[in-house]
Amino acid sequence: MKSPAIHLFHESPVRLWGLSNRERLQRVLARLGAETFVDNPADLSEDCSLVILRGDYLYDDRIIQSLLDHPGTVLTVTKDGSPVPVAAHIGKPLVRRVYKWIDSGQLPKSKPPGLKILTPDQLTSNYMQRLRKFDRPFVLPLTEAFRDQLEEHLFSWSYKGVTDLVTKWLWPTPAKKAVRFCVEHDIKPNQVTLAGFFLAVLAGLFFYQGWYFFGLLAGWLMTFLDTVDGKLARVTVTSSKFGHLFDHAIDIIHPPLWYLAWGVGLAAYGLPLTPGAWNAIVWLIWVGYLGGRLVEAIFTQFFGRFGIFCWQPRDSWFRLITGRRNPCMILLTLGWLAGRPDLGLWAVALWTFFSTVYLGWRLYEAFKARRNGPLEAWFTGIDPNNPGPELELAVRVFTRRPTILPDGSRG
Repeated sequence: MKSPAIHLFHESPVRLWGLSNRERLQRVLARLGAETFVDNPADLSEDCSLVILRGDYLYDDRIIQSLLDHPGTVLTVTKDGSPVPVAAHIGKPLVRRVYKWIDSGQLPKSKPPGLKILTPDQLTSNYMQRLRKFDRPFVLPLTEAFRDQLEEHLFSWSYKGVTDLVTKWLWPTPAKKAVRFCVEHDIKPNQVTLAGFFLAVLAGLFFYQGWYFFGLLAGWLMTFLDTVDGKLARVTVTSSKFGHLFDHAIDIIHPPLWYLAWGVGLAAYGLPLTPGAWNAIVWLIWVGYLGGRLVEAIFTQFFGRFGIFCWQPRDSWFRLITGRRNPCMILLTLGWLAGRPDLGLWAVALWTFFSTVYLGWRLYEAFKARRNGPLEAWFTGIDPNNPGPELELAVRVFTRRPTILPDGSRG
């Protein structure tokens, strides 16, 4: 199918995270395969459809994707209790008529047959699979008065909903400041990822030598940059396939190597492990780490792209502390602070292994549950405004409330 042309008008001069709205939309649309912009809708060829966008609104990426996928659609937002058209995807016969609606901000009393008038919630899903969270799609007015709130909204929107406790609660505030610094100094996400890679290597070398203070310092800084690069890429729409693969490869490879380097460094620290203890730790780490990744892959393959940690609320709670890098870094840090880095390593090995045992049991439960029908992420079946007492805390922790701007706009 031929990609639709794009017409953007009523552009706002406001820049968010260093980008004008046109630059942001061009990057989003290019990633989605729509790169043809037309200044005059009348120049549209007969066999081409047109996506019309008001440039004084900020659009969720899911809205743009859904508009591209659904010709014959007019998107509206609510203002002062009335629907206001702000975007559309239509064929040439309707361009002039629909353009006037969007330009004036008013819908006619009757609409042409077959044309759908939809709100953001009707146009696309509330569930963001890539970021593992429930987040209502947004379309928000883009004005200088709301710039700070909109930048905060974009940053919060870029954050994963289900993740570990460090990423969820410790890193957001400093990460936002770091992203701001990167934007102001034109530092790219891949440069941040590369710095994280060197810190990961440096931390491993320090652990290997038994220099745990310096290793932990480098390691924690690396985990922080691992948060920053992704948020920077999302708010500036500069994600790349190479950057994603590079970052993902680092995340997968380095944690068990850190733990083993930590174990080797115990001899230099003065707490060498016996051969039997070393062998036990190595087996626990490798079986636990590789087994956990395998369980997650099997679940995704058989039950849904949403992943095992989004299946039920208990799985999302467990993701906060499961035997992944950041929770394990807490255990190593506590062991070092207590003067017993050997016990910290034992804690990591055991927790990594028992986390995988738990995940294996949840995978078994999933196979049993599938007999009653397909599995879904628990987010997809909730009303965030009335989740019920059993889900109220989980909804508060793992979902994001809509942004409400001072003029009453919601997104």
